[in-house]
Amino acid sequence: MDFSNKTALVTGAGQGVGEGIAEAIASYGANLALAGRTYSKVEKVANRIISQGGSAIAIECDVKNLNSIQNAIDLTISKFSNINFLINNAQEVPLGNILDVSEESFINGWNSGPLATFRFMRLCYPYLKGDGKIINLASSSALRPDSAGYGAYAAVKEAIRSLSRTAAVEWGHDNILVNCIMPLAKSTGMEWWMNEYPDEASEFIKSIPLEKVGDCKEDIGEAVCHLLSDGMSYITGSTIMLDGGQAYLK
Repeated sequence: MDFSNKTALVTGAGQGVGEGIAEAIASYGANLALAGRTYSKVEKVANRIISQGGSAIAIECDVKNLNSIQNAIDLTISKFSNINFLINNAQEVPLGNILDVSEESFINGWNSGPLATFRFMRLCYPYLKGDGKIINLASSSALRPDSAGYGAYAAVKEAIRSLSRTAAVEWGHDNILVNCIMPLAKSTGMEWWMNEYPDEASEFIKSIPLEKVGDCKEDIGEAVCHLLSDGMSYITGSTIMLDGGQAYLK
């Protein structure tokens, strides 16, 4: 895999899965535009990539705001001239039972997830035409048999899957590949939960055939790099499970 002269725009790149994906892509020579709501976090990741000989810029971006999205894209083009890879990772998580989850939380989940993904894909489309690749993040929460408390989150993530499939179909003739991943990774939130509730975490890990929660860079980021590589250029409109075999996608 050689991503030299390629540019990747990654949202939610200041921590967790977004950070892991960004660092993996950078390790193969790509320029990285790191977008995140908290500038200090994406700046820290950008500085680390640069210190390791890579190329990166940090961009403060509220993915719920159209003008902020456009600014992130404009800054990326101004610095690197192109966008070859778009990774829509940012997402606010609306959790709670149907009677408990607030409308505000649900709306924020929608605006930061499917609507932001929709906007980023459309605005990046002119730059992606010809050889562009989009990876959108879905979630296996929609596959859970015990879905109580996860309905609103599953709904917004399934909306992303639907948009991704449609983009893959409509933009295939433009040679833009669009796929989703469903990762199970030791994100910031997951790591906190595992530390706070070790007994529950131990039982959870037993439900994973590979008996571990994925590393954000080595397990999730590296897999994304393979999906972005030339050897995967006949895969589009698909959802790839990156979860150690835990969930079953019918």
